[in-house]
Amino acid sequence: MPSSNAPAHPPQLPAADVTDDLWRWMGEVALPFWATQGLDPETGLFWERMTADGAPDRAAPRRIRVQARQIYSLAHAAVLGLYPQGTALALGVFDRLLDAAEAPDGAPGFVQALAPDGAVQDATRDAYDHAFLVLAFAWLSKASGAPRVAAALERCLAFVDQGLGAADGSLYESVPRRLPRRQNPQMHWFESVLALMELGHPGAAARAATARRLFDEKLYHRPTRTIGEYFAEDWHPLPDAAARIVEPGHLAEWSWLLRRHDALAGLPPCAEAADLFQAALRWAQPATGLLVDEVDRDGPVLRGTSRIWLQTELVKARLAMAEEGGAAEREAAIAALTTMRDHFLGKPWPAGWIDQLDAAGRPVPGPVPASILYHVFVAVAEAKRIFGMSPV
Repeated sequence: MPSSNAPAHPPQLPAADVTDDLWRWMGEVALPFWATQGLDPETGLFWERMTADGAPDRAAPRRIRVQARQIYSLAHAAVLGLYPQGTALALGVFDRLLDAAEAPDGAPGFVQALAPDGAVQDATRDAYDHAFLVLAFAWLSKASGAPRVAAALERCLAFVDQGLGAADGSLYESVPRRLPRRQNPQMHWFESVLALMELGHPGAAARAATARRLFDEKLYHRPTRTIGEYFAEDWHPLPDAAARIVEPGHLAEWSWLLRRHDALAGLPPCAEAADLFQAALRWAQPATGLLVDEVDRDGPVLRGTSRIWLQTELVKARLAMAEEGGAAEREAAIAALTTMRDHFLGKPWPAGWIDQLDAAGRPVPGPVPASILYHVFVAVAEAKRIFGMSPV
């Protein structure tokens, strides 16, 4: 992994070289750090974030979605052979998570956040969180074969169906319900049921088809080939400027998910995946190719900063195109991987990342969020799957 002052690699760097570098960094540097120093020995849960000097932020609450993301990353890495000890570590946090966050008040489902000492801080049952819990439990079940994990997965699915499921097949935001409705929980639910589909879970294909239908009928804005972020109760646009807010990173993420669903379901590649990706590129920084954080679908940039997670989704979309395409798509994916690595990873310390750059490409001061491990891991795992590695 290059140091923070290392020169950028040229875009034409061979794919295997970039993949080798990122794969080894993930397995030898990032995952070991976040699995050990990233774990609070007192509560048995993962830290929410680290400070710029690599110390835990002890005052930060523990969001359940972050616990789920870390469990998922360790379990999937173990299945891939990248970090075999990840299974045992993930199981330990899984057990603690169930003790602290599943139905502590007697109601089904998982609470949204725990206080630093492990007590319940927010008892809301959140759809976004439960999507990630399904993703985590699916992969941990695959990695461990533990019946208690499979049982927790089924309880989580039952709660989503009974407590969060709407008549149109979408998920309500939460229990208790709140507005506006957002595309983001629906997107991550789609991601989670695609994982179930990949792992052969019964009924997963039907769940994925329902989530895909919601995208087709409610979320996709065909005139601009974009997806809005916020909606009214009935999925109609909001009556103000919030209806036009678009996050280019989510366009790239949906592009990747649609291509993945097409492949898993045996469908021909859909036009919407390509259209969403091209729409995302409308708001890429000319000098770097980085996506900006938030825009108005009619054109104006609302937030010209660039968080790292958007770039991981750009990488994944590029990789999906490379898998289907030729040399040009392959070179574009290599360039995106290299740009992500050189602008964000291995900083401000070897296992960390820069969370956000300002409009001029300078790091925005702030903590290093643990939640980003999931984003980077998936991008690196996809690069490994598609490009492989060079011989040792």
